[in-house]
Amino acid sequence: MKPLGLHEIRSAFLDYFEQNEHLALPSFSLVPQGDKSLLLIGAGMAPMKKFFTGEAEPPAHRVCTSQKCIRTGDIENVGKTDRHATFFEMLGNFSFGDYFKREAIHWAWGFLTDVLEIDPNLLWATVYLDDDEAYAIWNEEIGLPKERIVRLGKDDNFWELAVGPSGPCSEIYFDRGEKHGCGDPDCKPGCDCDRYIEVWNLVFTQFDKDEEGEYHPLSNPNIDTGMGLERIASVLQDANNIFEIDAIHAILEDICAMADYEYGTDKKKDESVRVITDHIRAITFMISDSIVPSNEGRGYVERRLTRRAAKHGRNLGIEGAFLYKLCESVIDSWKVQYKELDDNREVIARVILREEERFLKT
Repeated sequence: MKPLGLHEIRSAFLDYFEQNEHLALPSFSLVPQGDKSLLLIGAGMAPMKKFFTGEAEPPAHRVCTSQKCIRTGDIENVGKTDRHATFFEMLGNFSFGDYFKREAIHWAWGFLTDVLEIDPNLLWATVYLDDDEAYAIWNEEIGLPKERIVRLGKDDNFWELAVGPSGPCSEIYFDRGEKHGCGDPDCKPGCDCDRYIEVWNLVFTQFDKDEEGEYHPLSNPNIDTGMGLERIASVLQDANNIFEIDAIHAILEDICAMADYEYGTDKKKDESVRVITDHIRAITFMISDSIVPSNEGRGYVERRLTRRAAKHGRNLGIEGAFLYKLCESVIDSWKVQYKELDDNREVIARVILREEERFLKT
């Protein structure tokens, strides 16, 4: 495997799909545009729903993105586990009525094995139970052995909304080895242990689901893929969790320097370091997209994250406001892809400082 840094992986992904005639779009804002059903963008395809439904004409019928995302459903687990985060980037390639399963599978395999140089013998695929077409592409064209193709049911390998575009999906898994497994000789993707890590989900949007739950074939099927940037970086860097990835670990080290604390010496303090490491990325990006602290909606999410991070700073013995300084670490690292962070540097720091000062008074 190529030991690429997080920012190098993002660049390689976009370059690869540009070479395959995709238009590389900049990340959409975290604030949904013209979509009142969402509070924040939490998936790569979310800003492009109208392109999938045909309500709007896409700028190209093949596009790729690295989309900034916020999810707070598992906020209480952030810092406690190796994988939960509120902010992440989702790499994706999309087809709006252009290519379909064959191309999506071949390009995904090519990026993982040729560009990232992941050993093909460590990769598995899952397909929807009755998706014989995807199964045949993996087996007969890619050459993946049958024993490394797993058929899973609707809960695992079918993507759908209550009403609208839906379809089966195929997930690609990386085998981390027996040391991460459960000991079951039949262990494979779908098991709850930590041996197999999902790195990429290829969604084959081929149906339109109506209000009665009936699935009608789309005249122009679409492709929607998603690969967590932090997830694939942890694979390439042989990191046990997202906090060991190069760019993210650099923030963690800055926090430890501020707290004069040696990471790994106290479980509760380690949790606080991880919470701050995650939350500072989220609030930096949110403020850059004009989300400011308030008591409702998106502003409440931002305020909660800022104050939660500040509270964990107290747990580390950090006195006074500090997050407004720490955002500089995020901006200096991520501005390579997100120029708006650098453009909004002073505003971001000022908004964070003001909210920290309010919190300190309480």
